[in-house]
Amino acid sequence: MASYMAFTDCSTSAPTRTFLFSRFRPRRGLPSIPPHLLQGLPVAGFRLPSLRITNSPSSFPKGNAFLRNKQGFRHFRPFTVLASVSASEAAISTEASAMVIDGKSIAKEIRHEITTEISRMKDEIGVIPGLAVILVGDRKDSATYVRNKKKACESVGVKSYEVCLPEDSTEEEVLKFISGFNDDPEVHGILVQLPLPSHMNEQNILNAVSIEKDVDGFHPLNIGRLAMRGREPLFVPCTPKGCIELLHRCDIDIKGKQAVVIGRSNIVGMPAALLLLREDATVSIVHSRTKNPEEITSQADIIISAVGQPNMVRGSWIKPGAVIIDVGINPVEDATSPRGYRLVGDVCYEEACKIASAVTPVPGGVGPMTIAMLLSNTLSSAKRMHNFQ
Repeated sequence: MASYMAFTDCSTSAPTRTFLFSRFRPRRGLPSIPPHLLQGLPVAGFRLPSLRITNSPSSFPKGNAFLRNKQGFRHFRPFTVLASVSASEAAISTEASAMVIDGKSIAKEIRHEITTEISRMKDEIGVIPGLAVILVGDRKDSATYVRNKKKACESVGVKSYEVCLPEDSTEEEVLKFISGFNDDPEVHGILVQLPLPSHMNEQNILNAVSIEKDVDGFHPLNIGRLAMRGREPLFVPCTPKGCIELLHRCDIDIKGKQAVVIGRSNIVGMPAALLLLREDATVSIVHSRTKNPEEITSQADIIISAVGQPNMVRGSWIKPGAVIIDVGINPVEDATSPRGYRLVGDVCYEEACKIASAVTPVPGGVGPMTIAMLLSNTLSSAKRMHNFQ
């Protein structure tokens, strides 16, 4: 049975307006609520100002007209969400009906859970999870990522260790630091920031990280276990894990659904496809040699795109009602922006919002989840090493 929610304009400066809203799409013939107003529903980790919950239709404010069907309020869940919606906001185009999956809010919720667990662990056994990050070279984007990870560690109580090596460092120097962190009992997770300089063998360096501390999930044994039924990896790569977590926390069914992963990288595409298989989805992978990628993608109930091509996935690629997880973060020129550019995803967001049932924004979708999953993996590693439940 479909689940609907009533939104009413309770402002004193406008006539009362009431909308009946399906969790993913509005009922036929009824106006949709603009997606930016939906960032707060309890079922999706959203935040909505002036939120109030009522358990029964009888507690609706007097004088407000509410849409109802012949069966009264039988289609409503045990709770009904009431929120202020101004007349001008309600007049916004009804075409954009997709639920915005607010990765920022969901990641914040996960970080709060991690902070609580770390505090409990420290109080009960005196252990603080530790994460070591190794950065080689002076790439600005990599330095920014490492800085953000360090801030994230501090925010939840994870102890961070940072090694910054020059571009011309030898592979042996990097391996020496990895070996030291492998042997350090206070370090529970090791992350080597990619990409590495071209003169280094990335595979050798990643393989040197102890599988018990491979919080990035890139060790071949972890990937192998992920690919095998009946086996459990110690860690799952952070970005794909974050994609699946978004689907779970938004109560989006995966089992039995047609899923398409666009991209086949070792970091996102391939492990994302394996995770979807573990969730009993029927999975197709679209890549640079795929014939008719639009035709294949347009059949998907769930799309995860991670190719790094701005706005590649157009509205014609999207099945009505599909759920879209956009991993891409691509800079495009924008003269109106103070930075001279803006960030967009692999999916044309404006077109997707008119067709999909739910979509992640860029930025603010998958990005915050990646770091949240890194912190989660680090906590899991510390718990496993100290047999802490």
